[in-house]
Amino acid sequence: MVYRKRTTSRTLEQAEVRAAGLAAIDPAIDFGDDRSLDTFNQRIDSLRDKLSAYNTALTEVDTLRSEIISLEQDLRQMSSQMLTGVAFQYGKDSIEYQMAGGVRRQDRIRRSSHARIEADPPAAAAQ
Repeated sequence: MVYRKRTTSRTLEQAEVRAAGLAAIDPAIDFGDDRSLDTFNQRIDSLRDKLSAYNTALTEVDTLRSEIISLEQDLRQMSSQMLTGVAFQYGKDSIEYQMAGGVRRQDRIRRSSHARIEADPPAAAAQ
């Protein structure tokens, strides 16, 4: 699952417009209790920095995810090749093949034709 990057924030855009309007009224506007234009602009910058960090982290995570998928495919292929090597060396009906994770030929469950015929009547009835 790939997370979408956030190029901007609606809240950020609204705050930037509001900051521009407040600066037009008075560049040093201060309502006390840490409610000044400077503090407001610092918080805007903080959100912008966090969005940038978020997007960078997503890029890194996406890269790691792609690398993991590639390594999983490589490992899956090598695992199959290792099992094939054991089958070549010892045979598919050997204990070694079973120890390596394979299913011995004699242990495979085969469905009889009678079982297949009984399993198919709903499909035949639908026709």
